[in-house]
Amino acid sequence: MLNEMIKSVLEQDRASIVLCDLHHTIVYMNPSAKMRYGKRGGAALIGKSLMNCHNEKSCEIIEKIVSWFAESPANNMIYTFHNEKENKDVYMVALRDNAGNLIGYYEKHEYRNAETAGIYDFTKSLV
Repeated sequence: MLNEMIKSVLEQDRASIVLCDLHHTIVYMNPSAKMRYGKRGGAALIGKSLMNCHNEKSCEIIEKIVSWFAESPANNMIYTFHNEKENKDVYMVALRDNAGNLIGYYEKHEYRNAETAGIYDFTKSLV
């Protein structure tokens, strides 16, 4: 039941969520990510290396961040940039198992725009 609930949280999020293992293989993309990265392959990116989507400098930074995550269970999130066009902050976040071992990572998008829907507006779907 919990796994279904967690998957539902990921599936309903309006921000793109792409989960990668420690080999940088994309293991999951939520519907928002599949749409956002549609021109790059969308759902077909699952099973492929995230590194194929980045330039050499970005790949080096990703490797450095993953190494930092591996250094300590306390190293779990790092700010990577602000996207001015979309008014969002972007972070990389460590994924850990129950014992605290690093098992992967994902990129977290936090949008800064105020919500445009009315409070408790049952006439609109926000997804």
